[in-house]
Amino acid sequence: MLFLIKLSPEITIKSRVVRRRFTRQLRKNTHRVLKEFGNQIQVRGKWDAIEVDVNFPEQAKIRQIQDRLQNTPGIAQICVVEKHQLSSMEEMLELSKNLHGHYLNGKTFAVRCKRTGDHSFSSVDVERFIGHGILESCPTAKVNLRNPDVTVSLEIRDDFFYIIKDKFKGLGGFPLGCQDSVLSLISGGFDSSVSSYLCIKRGLQTHYCFFNLGGSSHEVLVKEIALFLWMKFHSSHRVKFISVPFEGVVEEILSKVENSQMGVILKRMMYRAGDAIAKKMGLNALVTGESIAQVSSQTLANLSVIEDVSDSLILRPLCMSDKQEIINMAREIGTENFSIDVPEYCAVISKNPTTKARISKIEREESRIDERVLLEALEDTKYQLISELIDGVGKKENDVSIVGSLTECGIVIDIRHPNDIEISPLSFGVKVKILNIPFYSLSSQFESLESNQDYSLYCDKGMMSRMHAAHLMELGFNNVSVLDFKANSN
Repeated sequence: MLFLIKLSPEITIKSRVVRRRFTRQLRKNTHRVLKEFGNQIQVRGKWDAIEVDVNFPEQAKIRQIQDRLQNTPGIAQICVVEKHQLSSMEEMLELSKNLHGHYLNGKTFAVRCKRTGDHSFSSVDVERFIGHGILESCPTAKVNLRNPDVTVSLEIRDDFFYIIKDKFKGLGGFPLGCQDSVLSLISGGFDSSVSSYLCIKRGLQTHYCFFNLGGSSHEVLVKEIALFLWMKFHSSHRVKFISVPFEGVVEEILSKVENSQMGVILKRMMYRAGDAIAKKMGLNALVTGESIAQVSSQTLANLSVIEDVSDSLILRPLCMSDKQEIINMAREIGTENFSIDVPEYCAVISKNPTTKARISKIEREESRIDERVLLEALEDTKYQLISELIDGVGKKENDVSIVGSLTECGIVIDIRHPNDIEISPLSFGVKVKILNIPFYSLSSQFESLESNQDYSLYCDKGMMSRMHAAHLMELGFNNVSVLDFKANSN
């Protein structure tokens, strides 16, 4: 199967030099996200498109590849095509009839042709010739140029003729690696998850900074969201997850700050920490999920006071979005279900918070806080590659039992996202009981499973399953192991 990848329109309007650079970067990114499928995939770059040649007979793997392409920034459209050497009009007509002719009976159709290169004919010439030929061979079909039942889509690129069999929408935006990197202040809720996604879509290499207010359980929830976003949208690049222990800072605020000022001061402390971390990593911008007036700390007056403590550029992708729009987007990208269970910062925001903070009063309240508390939090901050998130969560990776064969398994729990399970259902070819429990529901549902049964967690790359197995072991469950993802091919 051959995929023809169309570039985002924002790439095609760039200058020749920039466009070539962006296309080259997108080709590299495409190769990286498909690397795990081995040498049965070839990625070839073109001036205004990229070809991905897939030599897999299994439809499940083809659907996985298509899903990876649809979630790669910089790709506007994925076309499934037949590619032929450019020949005569007559031969192009025969090829088109062979593909489309059998299901045009009694339907309306239109022929659409795009052409690139120097030829002795125009796109309209091709459309008229092939349209006329199809009518002669299929007299029950009719032409409808405005709203056809079937569109016969063709492309001519220099010396090659493409017949488009199907089309799928891509993310658009810019390829990762073409823009700068940013630090997203992620809480795991709807807003910060969606704002992180929007930055990735614009080609910004997005690192994650989490302020831990709720212990290891809260941290696991946020790590799984960051890991999910990385695996789905920007696994072509190395990304870091930074965890800042903020319990001491919160305790200091609760004990020393006037109740109505707590929310604004908490945000200012986070901005200070985020700014310090961004400088250490050589980043120039912080990303937040703030939306104008969504909560009391996000009025214009409060946002102005909050961002006053940061030298970094503050990006707010959601600043003009309402909550329902944000939730709808979270549902679309796949983060809605587990963002529902992530705690917010309500516990440290007062019942009657200020909506018009004054810098003089805020600074007076902050003067009561011991500066060493924030410095200690920054000193204890953990920096991890996102592919190594299991380290530091619950038990160490070496304590998690890795199962390499199905004969060693008890019940297999497929913890992948429901969308991934639909694309590639788990099947071993042997009699093994499989439970589908998404990773965002695992902690709450695992305790209701039979305690005298052994369970092996499964996910595509083994990272999410290792992280959750370690967390379950920390909670006292010793009947859990990890099924190595390579075992699926046994």
